[in-house]
Amino acid sequence: MTTTKGPLSHVRVLDLGRILAAPWAGQILADLGAEVIKVERPGAGDDTRSWGPPFLKDAEGRDTREAGYYLAVNRGKRSITVSLEKPEGQKIIKELAARADIVLENYKVGTLARYGLDEASLRKVNPRLIYCSVTGFGQTGPRRDQPAYDFLIQAMGGLMSVTGEHDGRPGGGPQKVGIPIVDLMTGMYTAVSVLAALARRNESGVGDAIDIAMLDVQVATLSNQAMNYLVSGKVPQRNGNAHPNIQPQDVYACADGDVILVVGNDGQFAKLCEVFGQTDWVKDERFATNAQRVRNIGELSVLLRDMFAKWERNSLIAALDKAGVPCGAINSVADVFNEPQVKAREMLRYVSHPSGVDAPQVASPMRFADVPLQTQSAPPLLGQHSEDILAELGYSAAGIEALRGAGAI
Repeated sequence: MTTTKGPLSHVRVLDLGRILAAPWAGQILADLGAEVIKVERPGAGDDTRSWGPPFLKDAEGRDTREAGYYLAVNRGKRSITVSLEKPEGQKIIKELAARADIVLENYKVGTLARYGLDEASLRKVNPRLIYCSVTGFGQTGPRRDQPAYDFLIQAMGGLMSVTGEHDGRPGGGPQKVGIPIVDLMTGMYTAVSVLAALARRNESGVGDAIDIAMLDVQVATLSNQAMNYLVSGKVPQRNGNAHPNIQPQDVYACADGDVILVVGNDGQFAKLCEVFGQTDWVKDERFATNAQRVRNIGELSVLLRDMFAKWERNSLIAALDKAGVPCGAINSVADVFNEPQVKAREMLRYVSHPSGVDAPQVASPMRFADVPLQTQSAPPLLGQHSEDILAELGYSAAGIEALRGAGAI
């Protein structure tokens, strides 16, 4: 039996996050049906609102105040403006925390304690609260007080040391990943953490405090490259698009364009050899097993590049697809949304925006059989729901106007 309510429709989240990591976690929870209230600075809001161009266009084709960056991480939320520096604003946050299950925040260590809005203070108001702090370096350690951004953490956390071509090759040198991957992975770990704490609270009745550090996340997601170093003592190097442990996996040039090849096991390598009419490679001791192919990829790559150059891209992709060898073209972002598989999965959706247009949204990848996720509301305008949320807390119209006059909202 299916239901229209998301699996977290019973959960309330107070999102004090800015920029990307914490808001990304908040959006995941909103996609899952949670009520997420986004708290923003009066007049300015989340920094990402202004991180453009591009900006969403209104019905007349004019730029709105909503940058694409902001629109990527805030759907399904309600926005209230609150000044944390004002006593009246601090009171509002405590009232919201008293009703919340989860608080997300990514202020510098110690900032919210100055306002009486830290974990210890809010859990006095609500002992069942799950309070998650997201920072660059965590709540402990010599860098705890320092700010951080995705680019910096990609560098410090080793990701850039294994991303990009060798120094001696054209375009060689360290590269950051083309999306803010540390922010996004931090948001994912944050969402997992608060849901684990929620599950524990259902058994114990006790809330929790969670400390998520972007640098920790990046170190954890070094994954196979970290373990390659730890078991061998050899420092991983940049290797372009080639995989350090599985071969052949790389970008290869056909007669009319590039393709990627992803051979994951010896059986797929044998099928690749059949397509190329080179079945003797399977018996060649240099290439017979993955371990040998990794050791001898230089020799194998020369042979493969010669083979790829003889094919047109679409013909080779079709032949390898039929043989069961993973391969594909390198899509642009525009190509991605024209990809038949992406269309079939309805990954691009549109939601009505207060500016009078339909705003594009990249759908959640989560698919539930019994609780299919609904397309959430558009990312909110700054303070769009302030009056509604305050009314729910019991504030009168006159009280709300007084807060506005005091600069608290």
